[in-house]
Amino acid sequence: MNESRKSAEEFLHLINSSKRGKLKIYIGMSAGVGKTYRMLQEAHVLLQNGIDVKIGYVETHNRKETHDLLEGLPIIPRRKLFYKGKELEELDVPAIIVLRPEIVIIDELAHTNIEGSKNKKRWQDVFEILDAGINVISAVNIQHLESLNDEVKAVTGIEVAERIPDTVLASADEVVNIDLTADELILRLKEGKIYDQSKILSALNNFFKNENILQLRELALKEVASQVTRKVETEVVTGKTLKKKDFLLASVQTK
Repeated sequence: MNESRKSAEEFLHLINSSKRGKLKIYIGMSAGVGKTYRMLQEAHVLLQNGIDVKIGYVETHNRKETHDLLEGLPIIPRRKLFYKGKELEELDVPAIIVLRPEIVIIDELAHTNIEGSKNKKRWQDVFEILDAGINVISAVNIQHLESLNDEVKAVTGIEVAERIPDTVLASADEVVNIDLTADELILRLKEGKIYDQSKILSALNNFFKNENILQLRELALKEVASQVTRKVETEVVTGKTLKKKDFLLASVQTK
């Protein structure tokens, strides 16, 4: 929990009296690296420190370790609606704005909302919440970034349909990279910690090939480093600009 405690404290420093909420994004090279797990760990630390933090939307994908972390955290019920004869759930933006928690956890930033929703994409929901003065912690995989679509397709052979504009990531006040080696990620997959047993073999033969993971990992590390460099160029900390090397070491966090 030490990393989560430090991460929570750093994010709290960003929260001030500005009208717009602060945005923190956990980013990773693929599903299963631990983004949601880390967000929930951080939520517990914040709650223990008396911060009004609530779960707006979290997708555990039936991963037991992640699901267990929901226990004890206040959850804002999802909005239920029917679409093509099925009852589905979405983030309840109006409820979040009415309740006005200090910080809200919102997973799956690249998610496309159900047809008929006020906003087409979840990142637009997040911006609406930020504009209401509520701070948000969210998560996204590197393959969902618009500018990397062609590179990701070349690496994986998959056209990623759900994408976020680069400006969304650039607008974040803090970007944290959740990093694993290819061997660690593949081991998690084989142990059933990412998908159920029926999907493991297919995943190993497709998206989760070792060479794919290595290239996606490189893309994630480069993107977060670019974000930090931009912050170095625009921010002044304690009256002076930090050296790029020092800022990179302080800001690019890994699991």
